[in-house]
Amino acid sequence: MGIRIVIVDDQAMVRAGLRMIVESEPGMEVVGEAGDGRDAIAVARRTRPDIVLMDISMPRMDGVAAARELLDTPHPPKVITLTTFDTDENLYAALRAGTSGFLLKVSPPEQLIAAIKLVHAGDGLLDPAVTSRVLASFAARPDPTPSPRLQELTPRELEVLRLLARGITNAEIARELYVGEATVKTHVARVLMKLSLRDRAQAVVFAYESGVVSPGAA
Repeated sequence: MGIRIVIVDDQAMVRAGLRMIVESEPGMEVVGEAGDGRDAIAVARRTRPDIVLMDISMPRMDGVAAARELLDTPHPPKVITLTTFDTDENLYAALRAGTSGFLLKVSPPEQLIAAIKLVHAGDGLLDPAVTSRVLASFAARPDPTPSPRLQELTPRELEVLRLLARGITNAEIARELYVGEATVKTHVARVLMKLSLRDRAQAVVFAYESGVVSPGAA
């Protein structure tokens, strides 16, 4: 089975460019397009994609509202937010809505393909160029509220959660902890399961909002 993708952007030329990149990759198929958030929901419900590439700023319904509605349905697709750095508030809101990460529209084609594969495999991502700005937005939020779910984590799993919050890869976590990547992958899976989180992007939100880490510590 290939990866089924819906492309959502209010600019037809952007959609055409994204389609060209995606369909050049074997095993990926664009099953629909939409020019605003409201149409995106209708197209996604009709085509049942695995991944939605979602622009943030669009008419009628923006990408954040559309992502929130899509992700609040049974068996939702994964959503990758495409951004041009509109505002940090939009990025934060998209992450809070449950999107699986961010990618800059100016990212090279190979990075877009890699992001789709990563998210489809169950991981979230934050484009390195986006991460610092997203995390900085947490500084303006209310004081964090510790979650009782943190008590479910072992000391090692809590350490892994702190490293996840920095937006780094399994390979980088493995080097930090002097363990193998397979061990890290197991720890990450247990952290997500115990905290009832969808992916790494949600783990970032949880870590900051529960006070496990602070913006300055990242």
